[in-house]
Amino acid sequence: MSAEAADREAATSSRPCTPPQTSWFEFVLEEALLEQHLQKPSPDPPPVQLIVQFLEQASKPSVNEQNQVQPPPDNKRNRILKLLALKVAAHLKWDLDVLEKSLSVPVLNMLLNELLCISKVPPGTKHVDVDLSSLPPTTAMAILLYNRWAIRTIVQSSFPVKQVKPGPPQLNVMNHVQQEKELTENILKVLKEQAADSILVLEGALKLNKDLYVHTIRTLDLLAMEPGMVNGETESSTAGLKISAEEIQCQVCYDLGAIYFQQGSTNAAVHEKAKEKFFKTKELIAKNGSSSPHFTIDEERLAGYCQACEVLTSSSDDASQQATPYSKIHSCMKSGKYQDLVKIFLEDNLTLSLPEQFRQSVLRELFQKAQQGNDALDEVCFKVCVCNTVCDILQGRIIDIQFCQLFLKPSKEKIDFLLEVCSGSINLESASEELKRRMAAFLKNLCLGMEDPQFVFMISSHELFIKLLKDDERKLLLDQMRKRSPRINLCTKPVTSFYDIPASASVNIGQLEHQLILSVDPWRIRQILIELHGMTSERQFWTISNKWEVPNVYGNVILGIKDSLTRDLVYILMAKGLHCCAIKDFVHAKQLFAACLELVTEFSPKLRQVMLNEMLLLDIYTHEAGAGVSGERPPSDLISRVRGYLEMRVPDIPLRQVIAEECVAFLLNWCENEYLTMQVPLPLVQTNPYVKLGQLLAATCKELPGPKESRRTAKDLWEVVVQICSVSNQHKRGNDGRVSLIKHRESTLGIMYRSELLSFIKKLREPLVLTTILSLFVKLHNVREDIVNDIAAEHISIWPSSIPNLQSVDFEAVAITVKELVSYALTINANNHFWLIIQAEISLIIQDLSTNQYSAALHYYLQAGAVCSDFFNKMVPPDVYTDQVIKRMIKCCSLLNCHTQVAILCQFLREVDYKTAFKALQEQNSHDAMDSYYEYIWDVTILEYLTYLHHKRGETDKRQIAIKAIGQTELNASNPEEVLQLAAQRRKKKFLQAMAKLYF
Repeated sequence: MSAEAADREAATSSRPCTPPQTSWFEFVLEEALLEQHLQKPSPDPPPVQLIVQFLEQASKPSVNEQNQVQPPPDNKRNRILKLLALKVAAHLKWDLDVLEKSLSVPVLNMLLNELLCISKVPPGTKHVDVDLSSLPPTTAMAILLYNRWAIRTIVQSSFPVKQVKPGPPQLNVMNHVQQEKELTENILKVLKEQAADSILVLEGALKLNKDLYVHTIRTLDLLAMEPGMVNGETESSTAGLKISAEEIQCQVCYDLGAIYFQQGSTNAAVHEKAKEKFFKTKELIAKNGSSSPHFTIDEERLAGYCQACEVLTSSSDDASQQATPYSKIHSCMKSGKYQDLVKIFLEDNLTLSLPEQFRQSVLRELFQKAQQGNDALDEVCFKVCVCNTVCDILQGRIIDIQFCQLFLKPSKEKIDFLLEVCSGSINLESASEELKRRMAAFLKNLCLGMEDPQFVFMISSHELFIKLLKDDERKLLLDQMRKRSPRINLCTKPVTSFYDIPASASVNIGQLEHQLILSVDPWRIRQILIELHGMTSERQFWTISNKWEVPNVYGNVILGIKDSLTRDLVYILMAKGLHCCAIKDFVHAKQLFAACLELVTEFSPKLRQVMLNEMLLLDIYTHEAGAGVSGERPPSDLISRVRGYLEMRVPDIPLRQVIAEECVAFLLNWCENEYLTMQVPLPLVQTNPYVKLGQLLAATCKELPGPKESRRTAKDLWEVVVQICSVSNQHKRGNDGRVSLIKHRESTLGIMYRSELLSFIKKLREPLVLTTILSLFVKLHNVREDIVNDIAAEHISIWPSSIPNLQSVDFEAVAITVKELVSYALTINANNHFWLIIQAEISLIIQDLSTNQYSAALHYYLQAGAVCSDFFNKMVPPDVYTDQVIKRMIKCCSLLNCHTQVAILCQFLREVDYKTAFKALQEQNSHDAMDSYYEYIWDVTILEYLTYLHHKRGETDKRQIAIKAIGQTELNASNPEEVLQLAAQRRKKKFLQAMAKLYF
């Protein structure tokens, strides 16, 4: 089979369209009306969509008596439909630009294959093997049109396409789109395989050098006549619309250039061929024009192609290679002549021919190369950035942040170059007053931003500065500078030497404070503080940054240090270490803490223990963010240090609660349940709420697989959590003498606040611990009296089923906690089906129903089934899709008006719920695909009811679909049970996969 025949077969196997059935009389009338429309003196262009309508009707498969789908018959009706489609294309002069904009790839592929067929191209023959010069003109033109389209389609497919925002999920629309997408991909695959042949055909067409003819409405009518009535006119050289040889060459050269340019991304040598074709196209357009009755070439796009080819191809002619700034810059970047690159940018600051985006892209590329280790490019990056900045200033744009970053540490060389660029970018004699004003404002603001008087003097004494600013403006600026720093001595006349101008002490202190804020090197911090304390003894340098925060329990001890230098150093080292720890820069945090520990060991045992505690917390964070992520157990010495911290009994040591919290969470995450249950000292349990909570959690998890007696520890944990979630009531007498009840959400009756409990739980990662605490809160939510639907959860039976005082529990806070916990748990393991079921039921039960959470609930129910069944390729375990879960899925579908889905889900129950299924099928306002779902029904009773229902309503087509579903042999009641089960399982799988595509 040839590639063209394969395309034809792929096209005819496209989705079956469902236009209204047309009688033969109406069809002949439609043909007559179309021809009358096309034969008007100046007819309006017929809609291109007529081609789609005619071809889809002609390619519609037929169904035989055995309900088997057959290929479309080759009868007179279908042949005339195809002819009508060809006539519409002929009326449009076979303009590929118009056809490609309005027709999809499968439809245009079908149309051109019909053109090949009616033009008598030998079937089964590759176009590359055919001699175009020996063929009739219309036949050669048909082959040329097909191969031009093939090349253009390949090029177009390589461009990015903006995704269309999808509408509401509809199964039949999604199937239609998916089928068309798959068909397009198959056709593209064939076109790409035969791309080399298409290129050879087009290259051969360039050698023809003769006029060709393309079919018109008249020649198509002649071809459609009976063989005995044709007089041979269509075989002559004058039949059809004449296309001159030069027009053919122009079209073919442009299309070949485009495909060669696209192939150049993988083979740079092909760019030479593209350049040759594009320049040939340019010559032909200059001679004949870019527009003809049947094609148009976009001259702006052609110019872009030519310019790109000039840049990408190397030429022996230096004059032509260096014709444009783009090619010059490309050559400099390629050869590494970066000084020439700077010169080009500097020259362009006068002409302003390079776009801003291009300048920025070159600078980004230079920065990338510099970051890869080429230190020599740092200076080039600065110089190009300065050129871009001055260009921005002259064009009224804001200064880029990169310039500000590169100018943080100015030097004499940098300022010299900046002034050189400013002088070379403006011609003072011909420049407008606006340009002069912009440049003067830039230099003025540059002076005001400088701290070093030497650099200020370099700018203010420059010739350009003196010419741009008037005398009174310069005096005003110099007065502002003197007021800012009294020691700065600026004069309006150049002096022989300005390096001896003294800097003020305030400038030096400010610079050192700036360095102190930025530095994270402990030894550099110590050195800066020594210098600062040598300059002044009146300042407290730990206060210079409001970002330096130390917990109050530590601050009181640190600020009690008498020596001011030591106090500043300890405070700053600890504050910077805590900040680095917060932003997960653990390397610098460890260096800062180690230096602080070494310092305080000399004079304060209390602060030494504080630093040891903070370093323990840092080591926990480091392990959890590093090796712990991959499941590697922590080293035994770290576990021993955690235990040692919890058992520590050193008096008067300031402690942070977060360290105990992290230590208990650490032990729970690494399953140290034995220690937490049996070895933790009793006084510690009584004094530290996190240790008590951790012990109860560990004991409950440890005994979960055990007998009913293990519920004693679960009851203890239950009582602690209930106490935390209880509200404290207070009575208040109003002005009218009545007593009102005030509820406080954050109870002070429990061992901790609910917000603290939630924060602690979000530090846990062990699945069993999370499942235990989640099931506790679910059970607590279920015990309320006004709850209609319980939420199911794993291990829920271990908790008590009632609370003595229901009014004391804040169930609104409990519901919020359940939502937050399950959301957090799914970030730890998004594939835990029990957690997904809880999330689904939260969406259905707890969420505000006015926001329509039924789709979200179905999403999570389906996701829970998918993760435990390999996307429904295996059977979903019965403990996941229980009858309760199925009934809630039915409820969601019913509230979404997807009544056919309701009927199908009723089959999933252990006992089929016929009442609900029949009631759902009676609904006529269904938002799902309705009869498209019948193939997923395996219960014959439901199918028989559907047949009766459609017969009663007079819906013949839907009744036939239901009858077809019943007639499948695998649903015969006489089949063995295994066959019936297999049929049901296969339909379950397909239905659930279809539902998942809708709701995922």
